[in-house]
Amino acid sequence: MGKGKLAKFAEMAENPLVVECPMAATMQGEFPLRGRWHDDFFHNPNPIMLELGCGRGEYTVGLGKRLPDKNFIGVDIKGARMWTGAKEALQTGMKNVAFLRTNIEFIQLFFAPGEVSEIWLTFSDPQMKKVTKRLTSTYFLERYRQFLCDDGLIHVKTDSNFLFTYTEELLKANHIEPEFKTRNLYGLSTSDANGALASSIQTYYESMWRARGIDIKYLCFRLQRGMSLVEPDVEIPLDEYRSYGREKRSDQEKHP
Repeated sequence: MGKGKLAKFAEMAENPLVVECPMAATMQGEFPLRGRWHDDFFHNPNPIMLELGCGRGEYTVGLGKRLPDKNFIGVDIKGARMWTGAKEALQTGMKNVAFLRTNIEFIQLFFAPGEVSEIWLTFSDPQMKKVTKRLTSTYFLERYRQFLCDDGLIHVKTDSNFLFTYTEELLKANHIEPEFKTRNLYGLSTSDANGALASSIQTYYESMWRARGIDIKYLCFRLQRGMSLVEPDVEIPLDEYRSYGREKRSDQEKHP
């Protein structure tokens, strides 16, 4: 591990806005903040929103600035990336932003039933080869329902036609009507509050996709408790450009 990453991990360990639990799979006993985020961390009763796979934390910080009456937690396992948003939030004195470093596969261990109001999935890896790794799959939706309030809102913002189409088909298969959806978020003005909020923040990698002529897709939907969920039985065309994009992304993270 390079000196730069070591320095960032050291800063993360000292940052009061960061909670680290990278070994969630081996966690024994209940996570101490589970059911206590309002009282013991944020010290307010405001709604809690999660950004899963937050990367550099641009969306978590951006949402926290725009919506000071709500609390935001960015979740990712990559501490060196998360360091950017965590540092900005600390330096600017933000009180409604936190970062949780852990694997999303175990996210249900960190929050009590009904503790979270909304989930943001921003530019998640589409995981075209393995359904259970997609953050909008039934595998993950079942986990979200364990802590998301009933009828809680899930936002999906992506450059991936594959992931967007898959999510559309999953909603159809489960008779869930999206609150709002568009295949070109920046192509038209919208009076929808969720669409307007989604377009008000543009991440570094999002600007890369747009510069390459790739439209940004967005939808949001409500997840109810109690209903059984099924996977869609459809064939979806793969994203041909993704392998190239990942190579570029990897190179830029190594050489910022």
